[in-house]
Amino acid sequence: MAGPDAPWDEVRERAEDTGRVVVHTTWGEWLAAALLDPDLRTLLGPDWPRYRQAPAAAGRFVFAVSRVVMKYTAAAVLDAAPAALDLAYEPGGRPTLRGFGDELHLSLAHTEDLIVVAVSRGGPVGVDTESATRRISYELLRSQVCTPEEAGVLDVLPDGERMARLLRLWTLKEAYTKALGQGMRRRFSAVGFHWDAEGRPVLTEDSGAAAGGWSFATHLVGDRYLVSEAHRASPGPGRPGGR
Repeated sequence: MAGPDAPWDEVRERAEDTGRVVVHTTWGEWLAAALLDPDLRTLLGPDWPRYRQAPAAAGRFVFAVSRVVMKYTAAAVLDAAPAALDLAYEPGGRPTLRGFGDELHLSLAHTEDLIVVAVSRGGPVGVDTESATRRISYELLRSQVCTPEEAGVLDVLPDGERMARLLRLWTLKEAYTKALGQGMRRRFSAVGFHWDAEGRPVLTEDSGAAAGGWSFATHLVGDRYLVSEAHRASPGPGRPGGR
């Protein structure tokens, strides 16, 4: 969604059809519209002091744009005015909307110039993103990110394929722990994934969690970024679940 004037009806329709939506954009596409908006202070609400106190300009810009995009996305799902929504944060840092409790679930991720927002009316959701070309040390992160079973699989892969699989695992685990409201507080090496016959990631942490409605996906966005999503369906009246 390339700015405030993007086709937000598509977001609302997607949320109505599936119970959730994932929106991606770049902070540069929103920067002028956000910073020049005379209602920016109202849009940011309680986040305004945090925005003003950020020491680096780039950090302020990303912070402001990411919160504005999150409000626009939630507003489209709820068919409400963005400025009428009040963002808050749970103790672990997960964003939420005051007054909506478990009715609406939010998740936010950004890296470099990409911003990703997920909004769900059908159960917890988490998103994470990383540059698809990011180089990280497998040797240093092997025991921190991988279960023994995952490490055994990655150990025998060629370097390029191993790095791609490690980044995918990293973003999936980050998205999953965000959906749980735990973020980096949960050891990634305690969360296991394997891939089913159709190439879809499946939890191996325990079969009960996987059978309890969790679904996962990773997408390549703009040929530059991996974006992973974790979602646990919670069907209810007017709240479709699953994929």
